[in-house]
Amino acid sequence: MGETDEARGAGTTRLPARQVLAVGVALFSMFFGAGNLILPPLLGVQAGSAALPATVGFLVAGVGLPVLGIVSVARAGTVRELAARVHPVFARAFVAAVYLAIGPCLAIPRTASTAFEMLEPLLPASVPVGAARLAFSVCFFVAAYVLAMHPGRITRLLGRVTGPALIALVVAVVASALLSPGEPVGAPVAPYDGGAGVQGFLTGYQTMDLLASLTFGIVIAENVRGLGVGGERGVTLEVCRAGVVAGVLMTLLYGGLALVGVRLCETMAGAGNGAEVLTTSATLHFGPAGTVVVALIFLLACLNVCIGLTSCCGTYFAGELPRVPYRAWAAGFAAFSCALANFGLDAILAFSVPLLGALYPVAIVLVVMGIARRACDRLPQVWPWVAGVVGAVSVAGALRDALAPGLPLPIDALPLAGIGLGWVVPALVAAALGAAHALAARRDG
Repeated sequence: MGETDEARGAGTTRLPARQVLAVGVALFSMFFGAGNLILPPLLGVQAGSAALPATVGFLVAGVGLPVLGIVSVARAGTVRELAARVHPVFARAFVAAVYLAIGPCLAIPRTASTAFEMLEPLLPASVPVGAARLAFSVCFFVAAYVLAMHPGRITRLLGRVTGPALIALVVAVVASALLSPGEPVGAPVAPYDGGAGVQGFLTGYQTMDLLASLTFGIVIAENVRGLGVGGERGVTLEVCRAGVVAGVLMTLLYGGLALVGVRLCETMAGAGNGAEVLTTSATLHFGPAGTVVVALIFLLACLNVCIGLTSCCGTYFAGELPRVPYRAWAAGFAAFSCALANFGLDAILAFSVPLLGALYPVAIVLVVMGIARRACDRLPQVWPWVAGVVGAVSVAGALRDALAPGLPLPIDALPLAGIGLGWVVPALVAAALGAAHALAARRDG
């Protein structure tokens, strides 16, 4: 953090456009998992005629915040350096919690569970589902582990092979829906029948990609350095360029997937999830092969995310506890995730959602302050004030949701608490108090 700009920028080189695109596609592949596929089509079905504002809100939270997270961490150096502006102990605990939450405690096992659910309809009726799930998850995590053993090659694999294949499959499904006669667009239904833009934002919030954006920088930066970029300023620039590429791809595919849902408003009214919408659309246009196409889309998306998260988590904890090598961390995460995946998706969510609810608001304020890093660094007390207050509010809510759902708390009276944003006003008040504290300390000094 104390390097001069000259030192940080020494030896920089610029990647050619082809390599920037490959790194951007790799980053996109690490983000674009099962949840990213499921949410937009269901939004399209439910939002109907209000799909445009709902999709815009979704893109703000599902694309805008993660891209800002990539940029914020790239500017700070690492997520650890960003969080250390609050306090070194906070940084260590927060970053470890983020990696565990989006890694072996939720996202990694969820990749196998979701991929299997999409493949299950293709199984013969005589095959026991439990045994099939176990066999599939073991094969899935062995493949992910083997591919994650070369984190420096993640860009080559995801950016040139599996990522483009995923994009091609999604484009085929979207294009077939757009080129066919559509159904009448219906009126929006709950939760989009009131304030569609806000509800779209909250739906994008559920992707949790902001937390992922704080962690993926390690592997992407390593790949950028491996491509010949030297100096922190050069690495930061290329990571930011890759973030823009990933953001553009996510925006295009999210928009297309939402349109798939809009064009099936009548057929899929009452659909429970976006996987049903995608499967129905693909089956309508490709026949029985449509189920296979959708299963391949989910398998590729889930495998891409699993490889990326295993690599990121293994890299981070190998750096924190170097006595345990990267291979051992990756193997441990794969084995733990394989076991957890066999408990089913509901059990995974019940265990992890409260933890994510505690972490996500803190991640948002860290990213916002990271974007305004120079201003916040001039008033350093702003960092602990805002993170501390937002952390207290979000942790209190998460503990209530985990241990005593429905229990009234004083935080329920906060503005915007009814839509899950009760931490926003306390964050603004804490920022003002932190600025006043910093100015007072400056005068006293």
